[in-house]
Amino acid sequence: MIAPPQPGDRIDHYRVDRLVARSGMASIFRGTDIRNGGLVAIKIPHPERECDVVFFDRFQREGEIGRKLDHPGIVKVLTHDDPRGRVCMVMEWVEGRPLREILDEEKKLSPERAVRIALQVCEALAYIHEQGVVHHDLKPENIMVDENDCIKLIDFGIAGEARTRWSLFGKFTKAMGTPDYASPEQIRGKRGDARSDVYSLGAILYELLTGEVPFSGSDPVVAMNQRLLTEPEPPREINPEISPQLQEIVLQALESQPDYRYATAREFACDLLHPQDVKVEERIALRNGRHAMKEGNVSWSYAALALIPILIFGLLLLVAHQH
Repeated sequence: MIAPPQPGDRIDHYRVDRLVARSGMASIFRGTDIRNGGLVAIKIPHPERECDVVFFDRFQREGEIGRKLDHPGIVKVLTHDDPRGRVCMVMEWVEGRPLREILDEEKKLSPERAVRIALQVCEALAYIHEQGVVHHDLKPENIMVDENDCIKLIDFGIAGEARTRWSLFGKFTKAMGTPDYASPEQIRGKRGDARSDVYSLGAILYELLTGEVPFSGSDPVVAMNQRLLTEPEPPREINPEISPQLQEIVLQALESQPDYRYATAREFACDLLHPQDVKVEERIALRNGRHAMKEGNVSWSYAALALIPILIFGLLLLVAHQH
């Protein structure tokens, strides 16, 4: 196990300058490329994490995907190997702060600013989807914003995973997307595709416009079940400054059935760029029709949900008897 680096240490062609962030998984250091004096970000897992096979695979995949992608809206990975054996990732240095910090300070953004940020995320998503990559964990924490509101997507640790995993007691594992922004198909444990990222961006745009996530509650399991059974509150009821057209765009991105969402991030961006072409009444009629069909199954869904604790209890009882 290699000791954490100290300021002045060398990692290949990079000098460690100072610690700038620390999470439960890794530390981020600002560094300098000694060949040209350019700034870099150096991500180094905590020593105890280096022996975690699942985390190591995730870290390696993030590095491999990051080196493959080349787009102004995505943080560029320069290298994810250290000749001396340290597990690390060297990335371009990004001036700015996570969108989460901006939301924490301002609560919500003007519709114009929210759309401007969402359009840039659409462009970055369109690019990665065309490269065969799905982010799977899009959230405000993974969107960096600079002083000019230019964005960069970060953290591709679970990008491209074929499916998510659901534990016995309904808690998200580390390989799943963040609950507030995960699509219904991710919650069901099904294979996600580009439309899952579209849903996540729809949830982020909803929060940028209203200051609230589409589904919330003290119990995350209840909030996730709401996403499977109900529609989000129309954002105009929270913030009347939102136009009817923008509301319909957000709600289409948040359709629970992937087939009813925007098929691509570029389609999403097209409506954001041309809201005057959005047919509000037609969209409302279509959405209400789908909502009515869904309500026919809600009572059966609630009945099925009510049986879950009984089934779990029976399973645990059976296991106890077998021991």
